[in-house]
Amino acid sequence: MGDYDDDTAFLGQSGPHFWTTFFLLNTVFVSTGFNGLYIVFVGAAPEHRCLVPDVNLTEAWAEAIIPVAVVHGEEVRRQCSRYRLDVVRNLSAAGYLPGRDVNLTDLEQERCVDGWLYSKEVYRSNIVTEWDLVCGDEWKVPFASSTLFVGYLFGSLISGHLSDRYGRKKVVFVSLAAQCLSVLLQSFSQSWRMFCVMFLFVGASQISLYISAFVLGTEVLSKTMRVLFTTLGAFLFYCIGYMTLPWIAYGIREWRTLLAVLSMTSVVYIPLWWFIPESPRWLITQGRLEEAEVIVREAARKNKVAAPPVIFKESELGFLPSRTYSMLDVLRSRNMRRITLMCLVLWMAINVGYFGLSLNTSNLSGDPFMNCFLSAASEVPAYIVSTWLLRRCPRKALLSSFLVLGGGVLLLIQFIPNNLQYVALALEMTGKFGFTMAFSIVYIYTAELYPTVLRNVGMGVCSSAARIGSITAPYVIYLGSYNKALPYILMGSLTIASSVVNFFLPETLDKDLPETVEQMQQCQGLCNAPRKKEEKKEEKKEEEEGGGGRRREEEGGGGRRTLPAD
Repeated sequence: MGDYDDDTAFLGQSGPHFWTTFFLLNTVFVSTGFNGLYIVFVGAAPEHRCLVPDVNLTEAWAEAIIPVAVVHGEEVRRQCSRYRLDVVRNLSAAGYLPGRDVNLTDLEQERCVDGWLYSKEVYRSNIVTEWDLVCGDEWKVPFASSTLFVGYLFGSLISGHLSDRYGRKKVVFVSLAAQCLSVLLQSFSQSWRMFCVMFLFVGASQISLYISAFVLGTEVLSKTMRVLFTTLGAFLFYCIGYMTLPWIAYGIREWRTLLAVLSMTSVVYIPLWWFIPESPRWLITQGRLEEAEVIVREAARKNKVAAPPVIFKESELGFLPSRTYSMLDVLRSRNMRRITLMCLVLWMAINVGYFGLSLNTSNLSGDPFMNCFLSAASEVPAYIVSTWLLRRCPRKALLSSFLVLGGGVLLLIQFIPNNLQYVALALEMTGKFGFTMAFSIVYIYTAELYPTVLRNVGMGVCSSAARIGSITAPYVIYLGSYNKALPYILMGSLTIASSVVNFFLPETLDKDLPETVEQMQQCQGLCNAPRKKEEKKEEKKEEEEGGGGRRREEEGGGGRRTLPAD
């Protein structure tokens, strides 16, 4: 295929068409923001204790039937046990007083056989209060959270194939409809199992929507607009949706109504079908030149520029490379294998930290709605600053600095006294800022490491590792029910270790974007150990197998390129 950017250069780098498409596509990311983390409120465990049925207990025994435990130097009522009701009822009927006539420590305890009494101060109802996901069943909440991220994994694996076959625009709107329907059906869940099953579809449709809209934007927009879209636009509009979520949840404290309202927000996107164009690049790859020309000519009309008589020539329908690449190719050579494995560690560590802190907002001291808003708001400056820094600073130093910031802050939080909760909250928001910075940097950095012939495959493998990290994140937070400091220690240690791994990757700032496997840079440090002759011969043979296709790519891809303008 000819150079699309050269063929459409007459459109210019901005104009009404590009700005309209830019904002309309970005509004789609808003829905992924407030549909992605509502489990923070829907799965939050309110204050609770054993339900005591009305059995004519005296006021003193009704208060004393719930045992007291000392936690962090403070006396708190137990949430999962009570003194045996039949014994307490007999003591109450006999006129004995707790603590004076009866030593409470001598009484036998029992589980909450009659259920639980939940505080309605924050949440009127959610899945925890409806299905009693406490006291032995609390593991079901992180499991439900993980099903969302498992859906992310499946969705990221299939969305690329669907958009390549049926078109970017169709997959965007089908994913929007699927997200709307999945969230709506989830609001009618009659059991925890049904909730989890629907969460799989929510995750798959949501990530499919995000990826297909992201790809559509990069293919439809000009080079200059593409930079803004990929480094700031999509992330920032997702963050707007994320910041909107706690205010919607604050106004709707009942989980079924909340999910129904969130699902219906997708309806406002229906009119966008007539304003967002299909990708002309994709249409050309399908041999549909006439449809591609219609879209480009309409763009020229909106930008008030004259289009040439013939935009795309039949001879530019392209060629198929002599070799196709698979996931095995990112592990075939020693250098490629080491870079891939280090990238997998980075993506997993960053996602564990990012989603761990995002899901932990309901467990922080203070108002959970404000905590969630602050967690989302901390991402806005992170995306803006990272966009500015990526243009000027070395990737390795930048990524390692923010990994150390995020991980170091998590390790410090455990030393903050309980009476300084605002300090702990400020540190956690600082950690979220660091992880968000690392999240946005590693995306660009990884894409710059892989050659063009393997870039999509490499990013797909790293994205799968990211999903594994996000699936693990709810269980890391769940460990806090056993030891409050344990999640911070694990996430902090993993992040610091990943910052060390990052030093062995090659620097990509101001370097030519690699087009072929031979042009890929070598990993640094210990990775530079001498290779065996057999390995060199094997790599040379593999490179020669796809030589014809790669030579044609090099001949047609001359000139210096950097990722944002690619």
